[in-house]
Amino acid sequence: MKRRSSINATRRSSTIKRRSENLRFDEFGFALTKKKDQKLHHRCHDYSYPQLSSVRVKELCELLSYWNGASFICKSQIERFIRMGIPPSLRGRVWKCLLTTDILRDASDFNYQMCLSEVRGPLVDLGISEYGILSAITTLSDTQNDLGLNRQQPTSPSKPRYSVDDITLFRQIALDLQRSFPTHRSLMGESPEAIEGQAKLFRVLIAYAKYNPKVGYTQGMSYIAAVLLMELGEEEAFWALVALLDKPKYLGEMFDLSLTKVQHQVKVFDQFLKHRKPQLSKHMESVGILSVHFVMPWFLTLFTSLPCWDSVLAVWDLLILHGLSAVFRTALTIVELLEPRLMDLKDEGAILPLLLRVPVDVAQYTVLVPALWNTEVQDWELKCMNSLELDESHNEPKAGCSGITSTRHGNPSPLESHLHKTHSPGVVADASVLFSSAGSHDTYAVFFLSACFLSLSAVTQHSFYSVPPNCFLQPVLCSLHTFEFKYSHIM
Repeated sequence: MKRRSSINATRRSSTIKRRSENLRFDEFGFALTKKKDQKLHHRCHDYSYPQLSSVRVKELCELLSYWNGASFICKSQIERFIRMGIPPSLRGRVWKCLLTTDILRDASDFNYQMCLSEVRGPLVDLGISEYGILSAITTLSDTQNDLGLNRQQPTSPSKPRYSVDDITLFRQIALDLQRSFPTHRSLMGESPEAIEGQAKLFRVLIAYAKYNPKVGYTQGMSYIAAVLLMELGEEEAFWALVALLDKPKYLGEMFDLSLTKVQHQVKVFDQFLKHRKPQLSKHMESVGILSVHFVMPWFLTLFTSLPCWDSVLAVWDLLILHGLSAVFRTALTIVELLEPRLMDLKDEGAILPLLLRVPVDVAQYTVLVPALWNTEVQDWELKCMNSLELDESHNEPKAGCSGITSTRHGNPSPLESHLHKTHSPGVVADASVLFSSAGSHDTYAVFFLSACFLSLSAVTQHSFYSVPPNCFLQPVLCSLHTFEFKYSHIM
């Protein structure tokens, strides 16, 4: 049986190798295929990203040469360039500056090369090479089965340096490697470039799992690391992955071993969808589509499934600039662009494929990216929606309620419940005054008042109880009227 599997694997690899030798690739490294195959792989090669003038490119190079991450001027200037479109040749430098990978590496005791040396010991004992990790999946599976399901450690006179956990990790990463961008030249087939690319991706993912064992390796990471390797050197890509997955600003609240965090973020997005697009949300629920069905793949792979790679990179530029809020911003933008089509569809079997395979005419740069910059998701909104979801998960809402109830109807809102737990009675009293003045649009009033409380807490640095209400109540209410007017068209 093992022999037959190895023969079949050899035949498949030979076929892939012959095919890859005759392929041409686009400017981003994806194989140029026939139109029928483009539909199969859901990949478009007609890019429409803007080309910066030589003057602008020179200005960006100068900005990167004297980059200071703590400077407001530098950050505002880099945002201006990201709006205009980062040249592909400079994207890696921009990402390194924004993610502060050099600072992160210098401040850490972790040694990337030393970690790889330690990993190679178990690989040698298993008879596996990092340069042939895909062909070793069968060996890893057989070894895992031989050790049994009771997490029995290997026993032999030579005392092998691998454990059950090592084998499980190696196998899981190897399985995901063959699914990650199978049409990209750095990972496709058995050319020297592809073998090296697969080895690099394996090393980066193994190193991160060793660097942060609490998170380890989870589904989706292979896509993220692969994109980083397309733009950065191997060790730079590792530290960029550390920055993205560990920093709270980015994906620190998205990835964990149990996928609990990403499931929570999907529920937070569901709150956004209910309040930003209530009719669409109700329509999708009525046909049996839940946010988890399509948002989970978007979040885990950071929208790398979009067919237009120039749009994917623009999304990543925004993500690396603004962090987690850009993830929600992108998801909302896609849903908004698809809304007319989604509202016309009445069948789950038609809606879900549309969301999982976003059409090219929506994903193309000239459509998606301008819409993305016109969609706003503020950090305070994100915090508020997160609080709402946490409160709903702890206190199940009554049937027909959205989880936001006004004090005027006798039931405390999630925000007020939270204030009762964390602040003095004076704070809650002041909050009640604000809520009673909020008008009829409770949802956005909660958003706005949450921002007011967060901002005022930072400014006063003490309880609202000790602050005379007139010091802040009037400007807050004036701003609230402006806020309600601004959002009156969607309330």
